[in-house]
Amino acid sequence: MDVLAGLLDGPRARGAFLLRMVMEPPWSVRVADRAPLALMCMTQGQAWIVPDAGEPVLLSPGDVAIARGPAPYTVADSPATEPMALVGPGGDCRTLHGEPLAEAMSMGVRVWGNDPEGSAVMQVGTYLMAGEVSGRLLASLPDLVHLRADEWSCPLLPVLDEEIVRDDPGQSVMLDRILDLLLVVALRAWFSRPDAGAPAWYRAMGDPVVGRALRLLQDDPAHAWTVASLAEKCGVSRAGLARRFHDLVGEPPMAYLTRWRIDLAADLLRESEATVEAIARKVGYGGAFAFSAAFKRVRGVSPQEHRKRGADGTFVLPHQQQISL
Repeated sequence: MDVLAGLLDGPRARGAFLLRMVMEPPWSVRVADRAPLALMCMTQGQAWIVPDAGEPVLLSPGDVAIARGPAPYTVADSPATEPMALVGPGGDCRTLHGEPLAEAMSMGVRVWGNDPEGSAVMQVGTYLMAGEVSGRLLASLPDLVHLRADEWSCPLLPVLDEEIVRDDPGQSVMLDRILDLLLVVALRAWFSRPDAGAPAWYRAMGDPVVGRALRLLQDDPAHAWTVASLAEKCGVSRAGLARRFHDLVGEPPMAYLTRWRIDLAADLLRESEATVEAIARKVGYGGAFAFSAAFKRVRGVSPQEHRKRGADGTFVLPHQQQISL
């Protein structure tokens, strides 16, 4: 398993917020839902995404945008159009004066907008909860990713366009998986761009030695790895692996392993009811004490505090200075 696959193979979308937005100018929607990640795929017409920090981005048919939370942004027919709706946590939509808009702008199953014949059509999929997308992956992305139609290719867009308005049994699960696959395709295309600033761990996957070491750590983080045992599996000397790994990834192998274990544990703490002791052993620690010390050193909070924040719905990225990208 490669590192990107591993980051996307843990917690996944569960009951994601998906809809088809159909709009006729003038229109503008302010998004302040604090969701960790949202995908916006333009299927007809054009729309602008206006982040609070950064330049507006124009979406044309076939384009996709990935907005990384919790920063708010605006989606509109023009950067100059004033917002007429505010989307809050959980997809709650109201006017700027607080009046509900869910019923007024509903146009059927997962279809929402101001005109059923609107010239702008966008498919929107939002991951609502922290843990559905790895914190390490989120920390490697800019606030807004934009891929033009000629920069990525995904046969799932027509499938999403057809399935999003259905209300068949199990439909929400099907849509969650389509959203996951769209995310994988989009991120793979983004990271392959020379100007994307892909994180070091992603670029290092192409190295025959360090790439193998990363896959070994990824596949079995609970193993009692040492630099020596890792080097033996990779067919190089201990010193050679340590030097090459640090040069390409930006940190020693064991430091990377610690952070990877903590990332996995962070998701498990929020997405399962397992005890701290059980999670500690699952990710490679001998007990809760050593695990808790490592977790607080990397994340800045205890495992219990991290779990409580998840229960409260708080979305917090890992400390930037503590993650080697």
